[in-house]
Amino acid sequence: MDTSVTDHLLSTTRAVRRKLDLDRPVEPEVLEECLRLALQAPTPGNQQAWRWLVVRDQGVKDRLSELFRRVGKAYLETNAAALGEAINEPSVARALASGQHLIDVIDRVPVYVIPCLTGRPSGDNATDAAFYGGIFPAVWNFQLALRSRGLGSTLTTYHLTHEAEAAEILGIPADVTQVGLLPVAYTTVPDFKPASRVPLPEVAYLDGWGNAL
Repeated sequence: MDTSVTDHLLSTTRAVRRKLDLDRPVEPEVLEECLRLALQAPTPGNQQAWRWLVVRDQGVKDRLSELFRRVGKAYLETNAAALGEAINEPSVARALASGQHLIDVIDRVPVYVIPCLTGRPSGDNATDAAFYGGIFPAVWNFQLALRSRGLGSTLTTYHLTHEAEAAEILGIPADVTQVGLLPVAYTTVPDFKPASRVPLPEVAYLDGWGNAL
């Protein structure tokens, strides 16, 4: 295995919002390849409780985008007000602009993929950790597969505030849990860079909380 290739993939798979190609169609076969790779992710007890809803119909996307915008707009406004003067910092301003851009164009993104799990969370931390652990590795597999084929995505959760309304729009049964919405499109740039992150010694400990690794 060429670790230079895998390391580049892992360190440059970004949450893509502003650099999604809104005009280029996403071929069904490419999407299916990526979903098949998603299914290779680890799954608790080999339950494979994941379900994947692919949305291409513009009328359905329009209805979902209304839910997305309703929550996203309020979230960004609240967040911006809470930031105060920090809103003028370049990194903060870029993040807010990126989020606003996706809200503005969400209905134009070619494909939505909504990952789901059969069952509902219990409210118990240990149980729910295993429950959500049954889908998020697969979501990341899917996003890595997209990235390797020149597509981008970001895991969003705005519409989950109105999960019941979204379920009605999509015909999702009451005993199935939506865990996000991934806008999927080709990217307008060929590559991305690693992100700035907090140094490892500040976030990784050895044998006990706070002990330097």
